[in-house]
Amino acid sequence: MTKKRITKKPTAGQRQCYHCKKWIKAGEDHNCWSTTEEALTRDLPEDLRDAWERIRETAAAFGAQRIYASHKSIMFARKSCYFFVRPNPRYLEVCVFLGREVRAPQVKKVVASSKTRFAHMIRIVHRDEVEPPVTDWLEEAYKSTKE
Repeated sequence: MTKKRITKKPTAGQRQCYHCKKWIKAGEDHNCWSTTEEALTRDLPEDLRDAWERIRETAAAFGAQRIYASHKSIMFARKSCYFFVRPNPRYLEVCVFLGREVRAPQVKKVVASSKTRFAHMIRIVHRDEVEPPVTDWLEEAYKSTKE
């Protein structure tokens, strides 16, 4: 016996959000992607909170850029995003976009994100991990991104 998937039929003027699948009335504001840095980091343990603050301070010192929250990540961008942080209760997942592939113990995974960029996935669990070479990679990514 197969189960039938029951979906609610929209009433006149309703639409379904592509992301969260909620039904939204006509004219009603809906932004399920909006969040803030505070909301994403509020429940982090103290060690991760300290690590997050160090990452943010380090990146902010590089120069002019946009730092903003989007869905479940905190993005750091000039003209385009050069790295982002995805807070997790046990670690901070940092994704750095570099023009070269880096093989190091800190890098958990490398994925080609475009013809010229590689996404480097790094897990941070303590403030002391936010030091060279990680900070050097962040700065390299910042400098390689156009203003």
